[in-house]
Amino acid sequence: MIELSSDSTVTHVQVIGIAAALVLVAGPLLLGLSGLIRTHRTSEGATVESATRWNWKLTITSALIYTLAFNLTFFVQEFFLVLPKAFTPGLRPTLFHNNHSWEGESPLASLFQGTGALATFVTAIICVLLLRRGLGCSTAVRLFLIWMAYCGFFMALPQVVIGALSSGSDVGMAMDYFHLGAMAKTVAALVALAAIPPIALWLARALLSLAEDTTQIASARARTRFLFRAATLPALLAILLIVPFRMPRELVEVVVLPVVVTLIGTAWMQAGASRIGGVKAEEGGSGAGSIAWLLCAVLLLLLVFQLLLRPGIRFY
Repeated sequence: MIELSSDSTVTHVQVIGIAAALVLVAGPLLLGLSGLIRTHRTSEGATVESATRWNWKLTITSALIYTLAFNLTFFVQEFFLVLPKAFTPGLRPTLFHNNHSWEGESPLASLFQGTGALATFVTAIICVLLLRRGLGCSTAVRLFLIWMAYCGFFMALPQVVIGALSSGSDVGMAMDYFHLGAMAKTVAALVALAAIPPIALWLARALLSLAEDTTQIASARARTRFLFRAATLPALLAILLIVPFRMPRELVEVVVLPVVVTLIGTAWMQAGASRIGGVKAEEGGSGAGSIAWLLCAVLLLLLVFQLLLRPGIRFY
């Protein structure tokens, strides 16, 4: 493993810190401001926008589906952190609703700390492929695939950045298993950060296509409003629904993770909505589905998390 001097360590951290600030803060702000200026300079679609009503059913449906997607993705992450350890001699892992643990020792334990992020990333790619193939004609199914892809990407990519900075994190332990030096970790972090904007904007385009008719996304202002109603506001509201799934645990684990995952992507999606043109609305498509059924699904999953997973499931 490459030994680092204190000066090189500071430089390594600073490079990643500056890049993270540019991608996660400055980038969305500048894109959002440019979109705001563009919206004020044009009166495109002003007539139809005034007649557009808020579709609260879509907002509530999206919030419930985001809640399901977030917790299912987190379960995928923890399950695939546990599964390879369960087949490793000397390790005795246990799966919980908001974490996992293991007893015993093995040199492979550090490697398998990276399998959770890898699993969520692969899950996201599968959902994107299903979306591109047009699987599922209903708005609810497409929303589920979009939010599963969102959560998969934005749970995995930040872990690469954190892993490059902290050897004690999950991905950081996997990086150390491969004896990655400061340069390799920095490159990995920069690649992960660079992937965030294009992924978020692609998902924003997919979300805009959920509009019931073209008038809802006919102008820059209309697209901004629709995305806020269909994605940004629902995801923010869903944080309140996600918290009970993660309790009890330290406040930083209960609240900060869903907040970070939610803001990383929605900031770029909301900021870029006005500039995403050429989106075709799925006119005549089926509706958002039953809110009652989705609410039942959320409550059922909560019971699974709190009654079955919270005590711990031993994989040995």
